[in-house]
Amino acid sequence: MSIAARAQGLTKTYGSGSTVVTALDNVDFEVVSGEFTAIMGPSGSGKSTLMHLLAALDTPTSGEIFIGDTAVGRMADTPLTELRRDRIGFIFQAFNLVPTLSARENIVLPISIAGKKVDEQWFDRIVDVLGLRDRLNHKPAELSGGQQQRVACARALMNRPDIVFGDEPTGNLDSTAAGEVLGFLRRSVDDFQQTVVMVTHDAHAASYADRVVFLSDGHIVHELRGATQEELLNAMSVLYPRTDDAATEHVTHSHHLVELGETPEESEAIDAHADALYRDGSPPPPPRDGIDETDVESTAERSLARRALLD
Repeated sequence: MSIAARAQGLTKTYGSGSTVVTALDNVDFEVVSGEFTAIMGPSGSGKSTLMHLLAALDTPTSGEIFIGDTAVGRMADTPLTELRRDRIGFIFQAFNLVPTLSARENIVLPISIAGKKVDEQWFDRIVDVLGLRDRLNHKPAELSGGQQQRVACARALMNRPDIVFGDEPTGNLDSTAAGEVLGFLRRSVDDFQQTVVMVTHDAHAASYADRVVFLSDGHIVHELRGATQEELLNAMSVLYPRTDDAATEHVTHSHHLVELGETPEESEAIDAHADALYRDGSPPPPPRDGIDETDVESTAERSLARRALLD
């Protein structure tokens, strides 16, 4: 078993003093060559930070990153640029295609920048697997979202990189196009022995991976291999439980009022009111006697006002 990329004692912080935010906290992580690895976690968990550091798009506060046996942190700017170009492929959520270039020109762009000759046999194989043969002369604006992302996938694999990183690669796609892209990433591992690392919120997308790593608050907290979508959803429900404490307390209070003798109509009004929550998690005040609720601002309007104050 060979290691395509690894992190040792990886820490990344932003800000300083009382405003410091720790995105990653002393993380050790390895990416096995020829595997499809998915990184999951809620917003703020550190998953995108981890991927950006592994892909040499950012520098850690402390710790070391290796691509193969190459220590990335010790590299000068020019060798680091060459490493990103020659050994790492990227698939972004927003496609990042050059709008003035055709699909073919976008696909071979890394090879052209490097001044290398295009391997036409490899190009034909990727294009045919992705079903792009009849779209090669089209500009990005003439392609669907799914087709644009397939062009981005082809570009990422064109230079036969050591590792391909995907940052929510299906986030802007419908279910059909997303399935096509995920199927290709899976096939690139199975047929081309490509190493793929993908950041995603989506359990369905992650189910295509061999290995799924879960992050929370800058730490790796769990890992699954060969997991189904249902197993991933179950793991997420345990690792990232929903905590609506204010909602629970308010609903409980409403039920207590019912037990104290409120009429069915009053109980129904209270329960409906209990379902409302401001975006900061707190419940709205109880209905006021004698006031027509249609004549006062809505819960949404009150929420916006409170959010403005909080911001």
